[in-house]
Amino acid sequence: MSSVSRPTVHPVEAPPLTDGPQNALIRVRMKDVQGMPGTRGSLSLRLTQFVFGLVSICVMATTSDFRSVTAFRYLVGAVSVQILWSLSMAVVDIYALLVRRSLRKQIIFRLFTVGDGIISTLTFAAACASAGITVLIDNDLDKCSMNHCARFQTATAMAYISCFAMMPSFLLNFWSLASQ
Repeated sequence: MSSVSRPTVHPVEAPPLTDGPQNALIRVRMKDVQGMPGTRGSLSLRLTQFVFGLVSICVMATTSDFRSVTAFRYLVGAVSVQILWSLSMAVVDIYALLVRRSLRKQIIFRLFTVGDGIISTLTFAAACASAGITVLIDNDLDKCSMNHCARFQTATAMAYISCFAMMPSFLLNFWSLASQ
């Protein structure tokens, strides 16, 4: 029987007794920075991304010849993915706000950060490619009268605004991930 291990009990100091609210232990909680997941700032950024992306696609879809240019098809594809991402993250933010739940787990920050980084890069690349084509059509080929240059430029500008609305989300999530 001597070979059986027995638990060892180490004395632990008991927490101090409190006599009232003035001596109560104060728990410090990290402040929610607006723009981080689960905050109203994050929800407003997600809705801004969604609205400007939707406007970009709607304007591009009203033109009949955007399918003939690869950069414009890439813009529609990238902004479509960005709209789905922004809408799904807005739903997560709405849920977190309604149930008053904090989204501070490291896996959630990783998901939000990587998703925002990839989607904003895709949207920015598509907007840059579309801007290059609109400059080519307007300035270099001088064929704006035959095309829908104003609509192409509007759709590209809306994609840029949508991408720039995603940057604060990415940077705040990346900062939070790095500071954990």
